[in-house]
Amino acid sequence: MNRSDFIFIACAVLFFLPFFLSDAVLGAYLSFNASHGMVAAFLKFAILSTAGELIGLRISTGKYLKPGFGVLPRAIVWGILGIGINAAMIVFSSGVPAFLEYMGMSDAQAVFNGELSWGKLFVAFMVSVFMNSLFGPVFMTLHKITDMHILDNGGTLRGFLRPIKMGEIMSRLNWKVQWGFVFKKTIPLFWFPAHTVTFMLPGTMRVLCAALLGVALGILLAVAARKK
Repeated sequence: MNRSDFIFIACAVLFFLPFFLSDAVLGAYLSFNASHGMVAAFLKFAILSTAGELIGLRISTGKYLKPGFGVLPRAIVWGILGIGINAAMIVFSSGVPAFLEYMGMSDAQAVFNGELSWGKLFVAFMVSVFMNSLFGPVFMTLHKITDMHILDNGGTLRGFLRPIKMGEIMSRLNWKVQWGFVFKKTIPLFWFPAHTVTFMLPGTMRVLCAALLGVALGILLAVAARKK
């Protein structure tokens, strides 16, 4: 560990510490989260998932920042993706239990909203499988496209606001890594169980947990970037 690592850890501790030490701060967060869920999702993903990317950059290059990385554009992208993830979690956590009831599990919604049980674990797992299988690949590909767009424009905010050359960027994607590692390995081996745990939590905590998983995503992306 070097000086930058200690600074990063200190900033992380100072950011989270008030939520553990002050009931007023925690109460204000819970109130804001309940009243402005989408805005809260934007902020949580913009901060936490961008921090995950900085950790990934540290793993892959030895530094938390480098020219052209584009921290602000990445934070904006993560915020927008966070809104999409929040919407997806609402849709799938409501729709999958309804689908399970349609398929014969008559109490799926009640079990999912009830106390901890094997039935709730099963429903949470099915919600995770459906969300990550249907929404996950689209989300991950879109994130990769915006990532390349940011790098292509030198990480500047002005460059980020230029139209994304979707066709050109998609033709340059490393689909072998995207399929062989990002889709084929991280989705079933990491995201299925990780989001199963997420959907076992109360609804007010799910988006925060998903945003914290962005830290893990930053590490996974760093590993994927190092694969040839």
